[in-house]
Amino acid sequence: MSTPVDLNIPVTRYFFHFLVILMGCLGAAMQKLSAQGNLLVTPVRVVFDGQKRSEELNLANSGQDTARFLISFVEIRMNRNGTFEQINEPDSGQQFASKYLRFFPRSVVLGPNEAQVVKLQVTGTTELAPGEYRSHLYFRAAPDEKPAREGNAPKDSNGISVKLTPVFGITIPVIIRIGETSANIRLSDLAVDEGKGQSPGLSLLLNRVGNASAYGDITVDYLSPQGKVIQVAAVRGLAIYTPTTQRYVRLPLENKPGVNYHSGKLRVAYTNGSKTKEQLAEAELKL
Repeated sequence: MSTPVDLNIPVTRYFFHFLVILMGCLGAAMQKLSAQGNLLVTPVRVVFDGQKRSEELNLANSGQDTARFLISFVEIRMNRNGTFEQINEPDSGQQFASKYLRFFPRSVVLGPNEAQVVKLQVTGTTELAPGEYRSHLYFRAAPDEKPAREGNAPKDSNGISVKLTPVFGITIPVIIRIGETSANIRLSDLAVDEGKGQSPGLSLLLNRVGNASAYGDITVDYLSPQGKVIQVAAVRGLAIYTPTTQRYVRLPLENKPGVNYHSGKLRVAYTNGSKTKEQLAEAELKL
């Protein structure tokens, strides 16, 4: 569905209702605002922990036409390369949150530049075992069901006519954390590649241990032999969800004056993305 570093690039599917857009996980989800088609959603992820029991999501239509959006839950598996796929049963070590969540309304109609609040609430979690529970809230644009004009009808009545209608959608993760949860992250397998005709890239593995997901930002600094520090890559909103224990990432590296990827070293930091910029993991690669 995407390259190893998910950038939430808009995707369309034909014939099928289901469409998973990375959010969260990522690209547009790396911002405080997420857009797919003409729908803007904020926040782009929701975490219920401690005494938090409710959240309000803000939906806005940035397009020029009135649109209807259907809202539902989907269950998603994160693969080692960062791509997602829909599942019906949880993997070992995975727990769904949807049965402990309710939201209202279940569909919205938004005119151009109109906005509406969707209320999300946790319910029935008093007897849940400690750990993390995750589902994804899915916002799907309902296709425009306008009747076809007679002038556009096929002249050959014996032929087969197929109309392709793109369906746009976006998902955001909704996480419930019960009791003591933690995630320890380690960066490993750092390597620089310089493919022919491509910009150089840094590949690495995020290794997760614990009963919680991790979410944060990655920055890469180049340290010259003379000690000069130059930032050469940055990705916001990179997640590794339970039960996935490893996520492969490849980051494009910038070619900047004073940067030589054959000398010096790279310093990679994974921080929690909040204002405090708490460091989750760090590693260095000698070039």
